[in-house]
Amino acid sequence: MHSLRNFVRFLVAVQLLPALESGEETLVGGQAVLEGVMMRSPHAWAIACRKPSGEVVTMSEPLARPSEKHKWMAWPIVRGVMTLGYAMSLGYRALRFSANVAIEDVMQSDKDADVSKGHVETAASVVPPKLALSLPNGRSEVEATNSSKSQSREKAATISGWLAAVNVIISLAFFIFMYKYLPLLAATELKKANPALGGQIAFNLVDGAVRLILFLLFIWGVSLFPDIRRVYQYHGAEHKTVFAFENGDPLETAAVQKYSTFHPRCGTSFLMTVMLISIGFYMLVPFTTFWARFASRIALLPLIAGVSYEIIRFAAKHRGSLFALMTAPGLWLQRITTQPPSDEMAQCAITALDHAMVLEKEQGGELVIA
Repeated sequence: MHSLRNFVRFLVAVQLLPALESGEETLVGGQAVLEGVMMRSPHAWAIACRKPSGEVVTMSEPLARPSEKHKWMAWPIVRGVMTLGYAMSLGYRALRFSANVAIEDVMQSDKDADVSKGHVETAASVVPPKLALSLPNGRSEVEATNSSKSQSREKAATISGWLAAVNVIISLAFFIFMYKYLPLLAATELKKANPALGGQIAFNLVDGAVRLILFLLFIWGVSLFPDIRRVYQYHGAEHKTVFAFENGDPLETAAVQKYSTFHPRCGTSFLMTVMLISIGFYMLVPFTTFWARFASRIALLPLIAGVSYEIIRFAAKHRGSLFALMTAPGLWLQRITTQPPSDEMAQCAITALDHAMVLEKEQGGELVIA
């Protein structure tokens, strides 16, 4: 039952990955994961996940910036595609880490329960204390416990590995089916029922409206699940912590909690911008057959993502511009994808950012505040 629950949580979180991710490679940003937060700076990243026991597990690593090695990756439009791909890859690794922590904790709890049960069953026998500390193979009880934890961790990584592989396939198929195939099919059928909807503008407006409705229903529907609502709370904790850092406030729970959960560089705003921009792009495509339109929608994804990234980037730096108005629907949608976090959740985000900043200083990086 626990494995199935973790599988479903991981599957939904992968689908939400673009909405949960935020930031760009020259700025501090982050992402909500399962029972935790990932934070990254230009040259480092760190994750902090809380176990049901209350223990916080952390991991941090240096981070290379692709654009520093390949200057063409910093070109407008191109940088959006590269940053998105890099962020998705990093975010996926963070999700896998959080899934491993959850699975390991469950497996260790089950093992501890089995051990406790075994102690109860053999309690009637009298075992001298000194003998009880040694095992048949000569290892100490402490060594055996550490070995058991190591085996649980390796097993958890194995389980998460096949979970990850299955989820990649399911997530890709789900995305194409839900946001490319279904809207196009609905617009095509409505065109048959009402030829007036067959014009280039009307057809793509219907297609875009259906896509947007499906996206909103999915975002709202999964928020009804308690596990995903907790992910949305960690998303809010990430935003609050980034706001506190950007404003130079101390990274303390009280200082972080006073900030809003709505951030202009959020992945939710990015996705909403993609949804709106794609309608205009598809209107320029001359194809009229179903499968040609379907193929063009997939082929244009990188270009649309790159343009949307530039709009979000500009809007974050020019809050009063026309482009900022285009990102407003994304901020409204954050009323769903971000929720007020508890102090413990905020502390996870702070811990992750603290660990990332330690590594950032070691790497000698220079931070840019948007």
